[in-house]
Amino acid sequence: MSRKNDVIRYGVIGSGMMGVEHILNINAVEGTQVTALADPFEGSQAAGVEAAAGEVAVFDDYRALLESGHCDAVVIASPNMTHVEVLLDVLETDHHVLVEKPLCTTVADCQQVLTASKSHKGVVWVGLEYRYMPPVAALIDEVHSGTVGTIHMVAIREHRFPFLEKVGDWNRFSRNTGGTLVEKTCHYFDLMTHITGANPVRVFASGGQSVNHLDESYDGETPDILDNAFVIVDFDSGARGLLDLNMFAEATFNQEELSVVGDKGKVESLIPEHIMRIGRRGEHSFGNVEIRQVHDDSVGHVGFHHGSSFIEHTKLRDAIWNATEPEVTLNDGLLSVAVGVAAHRSIDEGRAVRLDEIL
Repeated sequence: MSRKNDVIRYGVIGSGMMGVEHILNINAVEGTQVTALADPFEGSQAAGVEAAAGEVAVFDDYRALLESGHCDAVVIASPNMTHVEVLLDVLETDHHVLVEKPLCTTVADCQQVLTASKSHKGVVWVGLEYRYMPPVAALIDEVHSGTVGTIHMVAIREHRFPFLEKVGDWNRFSRNTGGTLVEKTCHYFDLMTHITGANPVRVFASGGQSVNHLDESYDGETPDILDNAFVIVDFDSGARGLLDLNMFAEATFNQEELSVVGDKGKVESLIPEHIMRIGRRGEHSFGNVEIRQVHDDSVGHVGFHHGSSFIEHTKLRDAIWNATEPEVTLNDGLLSVAVGVAAHRSIDEGRAVRLDEIL
């Protein structure tokens, strides 16, 4: 276990695209160092070693990494369907851990992890880093300061490119990912819950696989991952959220657009424009609102997610040094998965699904 201001030694489990992204961010955070990585694939091992840019122990099996004594903390960036097994093994050690989203692919696996974590001594952090994108963080701060008053509606749009290729094409099938509304949009369900400060109670969704991957075949099997959906989430506060997802809309300007509306006004953020707009009822009107350009000069590595992973790792380091609770908890990870699972069930069964059916 690390003491305050000790260099925290990290092992990265899974050094594919996201594993490398974590390595690059850890490199940029003062007081942290990647000292080991584990991946069964030589190509991924080589990519991880190159990204680490220093002496690093390499293992084919993550269990050997956990037993090696090389690490104080680990990042789990292995494929989604492996998270539960890896996490349960990590929780039997004293390692601090950040697990990439989604926490697990099923609610039952998430609940098993929560139970196993109760006696764990280290920090356990779920990688829902979209909270820390500077324009999103600015929106959250503005909303939580009371600008919009009582929150009634949270709308999030992501219009983007299709899923990328992964080693072994594991992300082409819902049985491995948990489904698009778990794999991809757990980020947005977490944001809705975090912004409203309320619990999701009911989900209604419509979605399908309309364009992407339909001409692909793996061992004679066609991918089954959704590429577009609308999801409505009702919260126990009376607030409601809307997700608009499209994964064949890369011919667009802003990939993410978020808006929060309350009885006193509206706040919205646009990414990658990195613009936040603030409208106050009685002060502003159509075409006349406050506009702010949002940047965070503390970001040492921008990476894939506009600096959010760097901020996440800085906060994780501080939690380890100060022995404080994680900002993004296992329960946050569970709820984000549960809403995604409920959304898939809603699509499959053509009805609204209550969260108490899922949890």
